[in-house]
Amino acid sequence: MSALRPLILLGSATLLLAGCADPSEPAGASSGTSSGTSSAAAPIARNAALAAKVPAALKASGITVASDVSYPPMDFFASDNKTVTGAEADLDKALGAVLGVKVTIVNVPFDSILPGLQSGKYQLGVSSFTDTAEREKVVDFVTYFDAGTSLLVPAENPQALKPEGDSLCGRAVAVAKGSTQALVDLPARAKTCKTPIKVSTFPDGTGVNLAVTSGRADAALADSPVAAYAAQQSGGKLEVAGDSYGNAPFGIAVQKNSELTGLLKSALEDLKANGGYEQVLAKWGLESGALDTFEINAAS
Repeated sequence: MSALRPLILLGSATLLLAGCADPSEPAGASSGTSSGTSSAAAPIARNAALAAKVPAALKASGITVASDVSYPPMDFFASDNKTVTGAEADLDKALGAVLGVKVTIVNVPFDSILPGLQSGKYQLGVSSFTDTAEREKVVDFVTYFDAGTSLLVPAENPQALKPEGDSLCGRAVAVAKGSTQALVDLPARAKTCKTPIKVSTFPDGTGVNLAVTSGRADAALADSPVAAYAAQQSGGKLEVAGDSYGNAPFGIAVQKNSELTGLLKSALEDLKANGGYEQVLAKWGLESGALDTFEINAAS
């Protein structure tokens, strides 16, 4: 996804890449390391001033975060198939700690998250949403991470595919339903193709991953951290072809004009000032995506 929401490349409950390392382990972790916060990590401190600004109703009920939990290393199920883990899940919990409010992460299909926010079913959507002007028409965003799009291919790239140019014309490319790859990137590429791209759309990462590893799709487009993680976890079955492109920030999605929007920006700034933001990213090897500043509706 790059300026795109992603493709989800490893299954949540069922891992399709047999013989791989446990995907609930952060990059570089030993098999004995918990997928929760490391014991060596500094605790995230509550900011009393910000906590005082949390609406009373949310102090009582807590904040519900909608996420498509099939997108490692950002959000996915740990080996118990119940615990939500990943970089975004850790960030959700850290922001809750700063604001002094309970955070509950619920697994929601990606293309159902924004409608759920609009209806008030969830307070936040944290699922590697690229902050785009089109999405800003229905929700507000608070940026927190920078990512590009990468091309994921079978090992040794047998079709010699490239992320740039017309390399994907006439090829079968797997994407996630509702992603920017599916809605924006591939349609834009198709305009220059003499032979149409064969787009294979799947509701979750399990289907996308299986399409590539089984040969039913020639490649997949994914956010750069996800593609790198999928290749790392694949036991040599997948690799990233070429460089990533189209870097753009991910944003926490919030209902339009919510009083949470400004609070989240302040909480991120507090988290960064106290080292917790970098701590979360470093746990998952994602330091390169750190933002220097956080913005509200950066696309516009």
